[in-house]
Parts: sequence; structure tokens; C-alpha cells
Amino acid sequence: MDTSLISSQTVELVSQMTGQRLRREDISPPILFLAGLITVLLGVIYADGTVGAEEVQHLRTTLTELIPANNSLRQLAMRMAKGVQEYKIYKRLPELLALTGCFSEEEKLLLISFGYQMSAADGSMDDREKQYLKLIADRLGVNARYLTVLEASFSSRAIADTAALAEVNRLLNPAQFQSLDSIFVRAASHMIGHLRAKPKHKTTQNKSVSSYQELKKFQEYRQQLNAVCEKLGLTLQDGIDRNVLSSTLAEEITKVSQRLQSPCFRLAVVGEFSKGKSTLLNALLGEEIQPVRDIPCSGNVTILKYGSQRRVICRYKDGREEEISPEEYQEKASISEEAAYGSYADEIAKSEIAEIVFEHPELELCRNGVEIIDSPGLNEQAERTLVTQQVLKTTDAVIFLTHAQNALTEKERELLLYLKKELNYGDNEGARNIFMVVNFFDLLRREESRQQVRKRVETIVKDKNLIAGENRIHFISAQSALDAILEGNENDDYLKSFQGFTDSVEKFLTVERGAIIALRQSATGIKQIINTGCDELSQYRKILEGNLTISQGDKAKIFEQMAEASGRDVKIKLLADELMEKCVEEAIESWNEWLEGLGDRLIAKSALWTSDHWHMWSQKELTKDYSDQFVEDITQEIEDWTTQKVQSILQENMGALNSQIDEEISAIRQEFQKFDKQLSSNLVSQFNNLAMAGNLGEIGTSGSGIAESIDDIGDGGFMGGLGIGAVAAAVLIALPLGIIPVILGTIVAGLGGGLGLSFLDGDTVKGQIKEKVCELGFQNFDESSQSILDKIQERIIALFDKRIETSNNVMSKAIALWENLLEQQEMRDRQNQAKCEAQKVWLADKRRELEQVQSQIETILDRSAG
Repeated sequence: MDTSLISSQTVELVSQMTGQRLRREDISPPILFLAGLITVLLGVIYADGTVGAEEVQHLRTTLTELIPANNSLRQLAMRMAKGVQEYKIYKRLPELLALTGCFSEEEKLLLISFGYQMSAADGSMDDREKQYLKLIADRLGVNARYLTVLEASFSSRAIADTAALAEVNRLLNPAQFQSLDSIFVRAASHMIGHLRAKPKHKTTQNKSVSSYQELKKFQEYRQQLNAVCEKLGLTLQDGIDRNVLSSTLAEEITKVSQRLQSPCFRLAVVGEFSKGKSTLLNALLGEEIQPVRDIPCSGNVTILKYGSQRRVICRYKDGREEEISPEEYQEKASISEEAAYGSYADEIAKSEIAEIVFEHPELELCRNGVEIIDSPGLNEQAERTLVTQQVLKTTDAVIFLTHAQNALTEKERELLLYLKKELNYGDNEGARNIFMVVNFFDLLRREESRQQVRKRVETIVKDKNLIAGENRIHFISAQSALDAILEGNENDDYLKSFQGFTDSVEKFLTVERGAIIALRQSATGIKQIINTGCDELSQYRKILEGNLTISQGDKAKIFEQMAEASGRDVKIKLLADELMEKCVEEAIESWNEWLEGLGDRLIAKSALWTSDHWHMWSQKELTKDYSDQFVEDITQEIEDWTTQKVQSILQENMGALNSQIDEEISAIRQEFQKFDKQLSSNLVSQFNNLAMAGNLGEIGTSGSGIAESIDDIGDGGFMGGLGIGAVAAAVLIALPLGIIPVILGTIVAGLGGGLGLSFLDGDTVKGQIKEKVCELGFQNFDESSQSILDKIQERIIALFDKRIETSNNVMSKAIALWENLLEQQEMRDRQNQAKCEAQKVWLADKRRELEQVQSQIETILDRSAG
């Protein structure tokens, strides 16, 4: 609907129908559609000169079904019906044309469809009613073949023109109207439910859109590398059992093996409601798994993954989990219809479900190591925070959906900027792990329209610096691709476009995201462990041959170094506790200073709040828009404070801790160097290998997807891992979730859907609603602020605890090396010459085994590189 075509005649006419003095900006698409619909339906009722009880009841039923309960449009529709009858507008064709002048082809057909349904309401279609509808349809430019389909559908007659039937179904597909208000989607869904269905093709068994060969190869290499881990583990354990090798080697190889066995990739599908997320997922999987309705349906985070058998697991917020049936899954994965048409933040906040896991043995994409996350529709700030908390921090790539008929709206552009920020990309760089998918491209019938949409999307992405990388923007029809997959039509153009999209995602995961690099990292970690094992074997051979002897004085020094290492660990722990407490105190002080001017800042920002909803009949929607903007503003305030203040506080205190840790580790290395020089041992080499293996072991295990910290290797010394900027981001991610659904839901509920001030000037009403939104928002924020501060403190403490754990791990490895050296010497002291010779043979065998494993790793890496 092109509202720019609304004329002064249209404004005057709707004012007459409603009995209100309206302005052009007061007339929204739903109001205009209702005005046209009521006029046509009353025209049909009066066309035959009689008003039947069935027709009156049908009018009431239609309006009740289209307009949700407690929606102010119901009252408006009553006024319109009264005005249309009083002024007999249904008889004035020029007025009807003025009402529908900005309607699209689809909207005009939808309007006429309801007319034909009304005509059949009393059991038969009167010729005068049909003539009235044909006259209107002719002036509106509705194809006569479509009228034949409508008449046959509501007369229960056969339809010979199947092509016209398919075209009517396409034009009235609810997806055509999802960029408009929900009343259009309801209307289209209602009509499609009463029309004859378009002819269906025979479907084939489920079939993947791609064979995912590159992902398969990666999985094969991963499995081969894990098999090497298992073999190496047996060799190491034999040496540990003989007190020749240190136990830390087994611990490190176990970590590598666990990482290789874990799912490799997480792919999140993100977008606002009604952009076709569920259909896209079904197309990706090659099977109709996700619930699809013509209204918004995804209500919980759903994870689709490979499993040996088909099952669904529901995980609750209290830690419980249960296996549920596929039928229960369809119900639990959806939100209620009432919430779909209003604000569903309350429903999410009250839900006991944390996530739903769907396991399936035949999903080709998931079989190859990809978990797919279906997120709730992100139409509100509360849901954005939910996805930040549960999805973005664990994902490798994001698929962002938009609707071809209304691509990249202002809210979607804001959402993309938000996603880019949460994925840790700066203002001057585009996100490389976001794929833009423009869905419903088949609904654009003219090539000129397609080119315009392509240009619009590409221009916005480039100008706003939203996305970077090759093949990141795709124009598809998920439903057409899914139909082609199920029908086995490999030559379908939309299926080919969809395959181009999946190929680009696969290339990103395996090449650009660093799957092979991550595989090489695991291999490097294994080789570091092997090197340490070889060093320890060489050390023991020297001891057996008498080339390395530890005197009683050396033993005393070693015990001293072990005690010193323990003391260094305690020293770091005490310093960490002190800095952590200081960090928390400074954060609290900064928070209280920030709170002092918060109210004035938010009131000032409320002057910039806007809404497309009408103050007279849409106060509930107007309130919701202002509530959303209040939440966005207060969330931005929290984010700004965290980025500016918390990051500075963390940088100072965590920096001091890191300096102390580096100093202590450097001192340990110096002691190892002294012993190496004195005894011709290789303790420094063992320490470096073990520390590097441990550093590599930490990569990718913090919940941010595979190869998360590839670039950190070698940059952070023995500590590696999380940088200060990432620390601040980690704090930020945890903050707003607890308050946003509460604030949003309570504000709208607190106002009761509006202030009842429709008799006042629009600006006055909007101003008073803003004041009330701020009042209730502040009230709820005050009640929740302590919980936010508690979350900040918990997160800061957790980050310091993680640093302490990493430091402790390094100290433990140093102590283990000293212990291993003593145990080797002690074992040599207990053995006679014969046993020493047998031990040398065993050492040679173990070294060969380790070298064979090393060779196998190189072979796997060479094949993966090819």
C-alpha cells in the first residue's frame, strides 16, 4: 500500500465515515483497508435489496476475526459501519475508488475476495451481488479470471482454470502482506483458508539442498585427528603409569580430544517476525520440521542438531529437561496467536523454557557438524537481548532475514548495527560473519522491481558498512526452494539461488571462519604434547645413562622451587582477590554516579521518540512503540556506561593482575633455565610445550564458537585468551536481560492500552503518554537496578576467577615438571643395570610410537591442505 497516494478526498471521506476530524497522517494502512472492506461488504449486503440475518452475522464474524480482542480498531470499525450506512458510501463508486487508490494489486484482490465470501454467506450468490462485485473489480483492475476462481470457490464448483487458481493463491499468500500490519496477514490467512488450495505436486522423500562436501571432508579430518588423539592417549598413559611421563600430558590430550568431539559450528538464523525464518530452516534441512504459520510463530530458542535418533528435548530454566513428542514440539516452539499479534516479551519472560533441542539422524547439514539456532523474532529490544544472551555469544555465523517487499527497514538497519556490535565489530568495519538473505524474492513480479531491491539492499549495506566479505548478500525464495527440494526439481531457478547461498555459507565455515585453521590448531596442540613427551623420554634416558644426575643438593633446590611455585600461585590469588574487590567497588561508585543524571537524560531523549500509530485509535500500539524506545534508550545508556567506564576499570585492574602473572611465570622460566644449564636438562622446552598446548586447549572453549581466538595465539604469552576489550564486552552481554521484559510488559499493562485522551490534540496525547511511559519505566528500573548491579559484580568476579584458574593451571604444570624430574631420578636409583637396559628399550619403543603419531598428524594436515 502506497500511502503517499492518499488524497485529500480520501481524508475527508474517512473523516466522514468515522465522525472524526482527521489529518492525512492519522490514516494508516489498517484504517484504510477497514474502510474499503466495510464499504464493499455493506455494498454486497444491500445489493439485492434485502438484508439477511446471515449476512449481518457474517459481517460481525469477519470483523471479529480480523481485529484482535481489546483492539481499538474494533470501536473504529463500528463507527465506520455506521457512517457507511448513514451516507450510503457503498453506492458511491468514486468514493470507493478514492478509498482504494493506494491499494496494491494484491490488496484489491483481497478486498474483492471478501465481497464474494459475503455474497455466499446466505447460501447462494445473488446475480445482483455478483454484478456489483464485477463492477467494482473492473474499476479496480482486478483480472476477470480471478473473479471466476473466487465465484467458483465460494459456490463449491470445480475450477477448470488451474493456472488462475494458482495465481490467486500466490497473490493472496499471507507472505505478500507480512510487511504490513497484522490485520492484512489475518485477512489473507482467513481468505486462503476458505479458497481452494492450489494444485500440489507429488513430493519426494526429504532431500538436502546440498551435499556439503567441504564440510564432510572437514569432519573426516576431524575424526581422523581424534583417532590419533585416542592412540596417543594410550601411549602417554603407559608412560604415566611407569612414572616416566607427567600426568599433565594425559590431561592435555583429553582436552584436545574433547574439543575435537564437540560440535564444530553454530549457525544462527535471526530477523524480525514474519520474514520466513522457519521456512528458511526447513529449506536448509530439506524437511518441514519447523512450525510455519502465516503469523509470527517462533517463541523459544530452538537448536537443531544431529542425533542418532529423532527426538526432541525441552530444557527448562530451572535445569530440568524432558523428552517431548514432535507434536508437543510444534506447540512449545510457537508462541500463542494472541502474543503474535501484540507484544510477546511478557510471554517470553514468563516462559519456563530455556531452549528446545531437536535431534535428527538425517539432517545432512547437521550431520556435518553444524548446529542451527532458530531465534525468536527480534521485533523488540527484549528479544534482542535474549538473542544476545543465548545465541550470539555461541555462534559462528548469523543469517539475517529481510522481506523483499520491504527490505531493510529502519528498524532492521538498527538491528543489523546492533548485531554487528554484539559480534565485536567496530564502526569502521563490516561484519564478516553475517549473511544477508532477502527472502520472498519471488513476490517481486517485475524485473525492474527486483533490480531496485538489489540496488537498495547493496547500497544500504555498503553505505552503513554493515557487512563485509564476498557473497554475503543473497536474494532467495525459501518456500520456492523448499518446494523444489521436496518435489525433486533440481532445475528450479530459486533452488539454484538457494544452493548459491548454502555454498557461500559452507565456504565461510570451512575456509574463512577458519575450520581448517582450527583443525591445524588442534594438531599443533597435539604436536606440542608429543614434543613434551619426547623431551621427558629424552630426559629419562639421560638419567638412565648417567648423563643427567640429580644430587641431594639439587633435590633440595627442586623442592624449594616447587614450594616457590605454590607460593607464587597463592600470591597471585591474593592479588586477584584484592584487585577484584577494588574493581567491584569502583564499578559500584561509577554506577551510582551514572544513575544521578539518568532520569534527565532519558526524559530529554523521549522528545525524539516517534511512532506511526494514531493517538486516537491506536494508543496501545503507540504506548508499545514508546515503551520499546524507552527500553532501547536505557539499554544504550547501560551499554555506553559499560563500554566507557567498566572497560576502563577492568583495563587498569586486570592489567595489573596480568603484569604480576607474567612476572611470576617469567621467574619460573628463569629457574628452569638455570637447571637446564647446570644439568643439561630440557625443562624450559617441556614448560613451553606444555604451556602452549594448554593455551591452544583454551582456544574455542569459552563459548564463542570454533576458532574464536585464532589471532590470540602467540600474542598473549602464556595467558592468551580473553583480551581486556573482550572482558568488557563479556560484562556487557550479561546486563539488560533481567529488566527489559519486565519494563516493557509492565509499562504497556500499566497504561491499560492507553490514557483515554483521544479528545485532546495529538501532540498533547503523545506527550502525556511519553510522560507516563517514563514514569513507569523509571519505577521498574529502580526496582531492578540492584539486580543489574549484582549481575555486573558476578560477571567481574567470574572474569577474575577465570584468570586465576588459568594462572593456577600454568603453576601446576611447572610443579608437575619438577615432580616428574624427581620421580625419574628416584626410579633410576631403585633399578639395577638389567632393568635400566630394559627401560632403554621401552623408551625407544615409546619414542617410535610418538614419532609415528607425529607422522600421522602430518599426513592428515597435508590431505586437509590439498
